[in-house]
Amino acid sequence: MEIKEKIFRPILITKGRVSGKPHSVELRAVNHNGKIYVSRHRPDGDWFKNAIKNPAIKIEYNGQTYSGRANEITDEELNKKISELKYPGEERAKEKRVTIEITLEE
Repeated sequence: MEIKEKIFRPILITKGRVSGKPHSVELRAVNHNGKIYVSRHRPDGDWFKNAIKNPAIKIEYNGQTYSGRANEITDEELNKKISELKYPGEERAKEKRVTIEITLEE
């Protein structure tokens, strides 16, 4: 993996769960322990639902495209840690969030 930044803003590309077409969204992501994490406060976003249904995803960042697999995180301690890393020193770091862990292919 060539992404070195701890917090960065990639474009996440998922496959539409209804349309089957690519769905792109720019997100704030966290690079932690060799995995990429993206989160939101509720599981109602299209990108989140798409990643759960079709875990093969892509990330575009700094002119590179990376393929990976998405997995929903159910470990509440890890969810809290990712929020703290994503929003350092911010009040919203304490909000309950749903998180997707992305394992990039080598």
